[in-house]
Amino acid sequence: MEKEQLQQFREQLEGMKGEIISDVEQTLTDMTSHHGNIPDPNDRATIESDREFELRLRSRERKLLDKIELAIGRIDKGTYGICADCEEPIGIKRLQARPVATFCIDCKLEQERREKNLGR
Repeated sequence: MEKEQLQQFREQLEGMKGEIISDVEQTLTDMTSHHGNIPDPNDRATIESDREFELRLRSRERKLLDKIELAIGRIDKGTYGICADCEEPIGIKRLQARPVATFCIDCKLEQERREKNLGR
């Protein structure tokens, strides 16, 4: 892969990372800014439900952030864009759609087929 392409992917990954970190900071601000007693049980339940949903989102984003960090590490090591299974290049279009991809489309489809057969 050319240096320019790698730089574009690094910038895309860094942008994704920045967005996630910004979202986390906003969530923390929002969660800590709600003060006071909420006497209505329905309002309290709604707020708790919203918080639970927000925390689930942040948990998923945390996993994505880990994948982003690993992808940036692969760029630094020179292994970015190489399938972790067959060691063939991952297609540029696949990386553009999913910059944290670790498998080429064929290996990913095979992995999903195996998981489906195992009932996961």
